[in-house]
Amino acid sequence: MIRRMFRRCGNAPGALAPEEQAVLGAFRAMLAAVRAPDPWTPGLAQDIAVRVGPFVERAHPRPGDDHGPDVIAVALQHPGGSYALYNDRYRKLGWLHCETDKILGAWKPAYEPLTHAAAGLDLPDDVGMAPANYGVHVEARRSDGTGYTLLRIGPYNQTWLASCDADRLNTELAGKADRD
Repeated sequence: MIRRMFRRCGNAPGALAPEEQAVLGAFRAMLAAVRAPDPWTPGLAQDIAVRVGPFVERAHPRPGDDHGPDVIAVALQHPGGSYALYNDRYRKLGWLHCETDKILGAWKPAYEPLTHAAAGLDLPDDVGMAPANYGVHVEARRSDGTGYTLLRIGPYNQTWLASCDADRLNTELAGKADRD
């Protein structure tokens, strides 16, 4: 019977060096995070881990728009923070529609080695998520409860822009109603 012993490369047999233990601990944490991710709970405004091709990226859900059962709006983030460079360029893609089946769970720092940034890569041009564009729709209502769209303004890729235009319309309509 042949018995094979597995040994570490590089150092003599024995206890692991502190540097080796740190690397091993980080690797084990990454494996544990992928095997048993923390569940993501809609509405808590916490960063989430989403799949982008073979990589895992950090994403921030849009406040108030993270309750959808199938699709939510997210903004991809660099694992080191919102305004960090990826590789050679800074890419802010804006809000994107993310299918909830691409969500692994709540973001953990252990996912960082699995990102494009850790591999020294830029985000791809096609991340597999469509832009989350929104618009302002002005509707007219009849007394029987039915309605129809009078005006559509947009598309907007950020809700605050749509909100500003909606507020302007509401202010103008409220002013006309006071004068009549």
